[in-house]
Amino acid sequence: MIKSLKSLVLVISASLLLFACGQQGGGAGSKKSKTLDNTKKAGFVKCGVSQGLPGFSNADASGNWTGIDVDVCRAVAAATLGDADKVKYFPLSAKERFTALTSGEIDVLSRNTTWTLSRDADIGLTFVGVNFYDGQGFMVRKDSGITSTSQFKSGISACTNIGTTTELNMRDFFNSKGIKYEPVAFEKADEVVAAYDAGRCDTYTTDKSGLAAQRTKLKDPNAHRVLPETISKEPLGPVVRQGDAVWEDIVRWSLNTMIEAEEYGITSSNADSMKESENPAVKRLVGVEGELGAAFGLDNEWSLRIIKQVGNYGESYKKHIADTDILPKRGPNQLWTKGGILYVPPAR
Repeated sequence: MIKSLKSLVLVISASLLLFACGQQGGGAGSKKSKTLDNTKKAGFVKCGVSQGLPGFSNADASGNWTGIDVDVCRAVAAATLGDADKVKYFPLSAKERFTALTSGEIDVLSRNTTWTLSRDADIGLTFVGVNFYDGQGFMVRKDSGITSTSQFKSGISACTNIGTTTELNMRDFFNSKGIKYEPVAFEKADEVVAAYDAGRCDTYTTDKSGLAAQRTKLKDPNAHRVLPETISKEPLGPVVRQGDAVWEDIVRWSLNTMIEAEEYGITSSNADSMKESENPAVKRLVGVEGELGAAFGLDNEWSLRIIKQVGNYGESYKKHIADTDILPKRGPNQLWTKGGILYVPPAR
């Protein structure tokens, strides 16, 4: 009798556990996503972006957002809602970005955010890929005569953002060199730029892409130089909230689709014609072979919409970064087939 009761308890417990897992949604077998359901009900993707970083996420005078980070959210909207423009943008400081994500204020954080161990291990965050490989550097005034970080001396003041890996990298760099420094930190990026431009610090440090972008906002951009040294690895990419595996996969593969489309030469203008390709990998990306959308609870043209409405990664980079002269050369952000390190798993 006792054994029978114990067995019954175990069966009931196991059944309740399976039921709870199924109700959470996002399990690999359930193909359910609470975030996707909420996004469809709202009619837009809630996307966290920077407070203004040209080339990555920046709003014009009319409030229209553009940049490679913005294009990640547009890709998600194209995949899930059928329209890349169905995105609501939330400008966030570095200090408040993760709270906005974990609290549910946003569902995707696509805001030049560095993927690190401590952030990845955070119970509320999941990084889903890298859309820009970067590294931290320093910018100085040309009239300072400084052409290398080897010329930095104790007493130097450095402007940067609060709540970033930049602060920690800066501390490690100066301490390892035995250089005493004065941090001049602000929450908002524009405050940092304004302080540096006003002469409140000797150098401005952040990701090199950020330096190149923010340099365009200075009163006299040509009066400043970005030093050649790179002091860190900064893989930047989109982040989602933990607990919804299907939504996580949707965002991950929306970015992957853009990168793999470039590798196979599929563009926003030729995507439809690529349906006649004899390459199975190309056919899968344009939705005429396989049933890849079913893995996310989406139709089979989700990836085709991304390519047609947003473009491949190369198109996005060219439009927002290369053609604006922020960083004309892609460097490590070139495809792996062309000497870079941009590489994603195959869509199959």
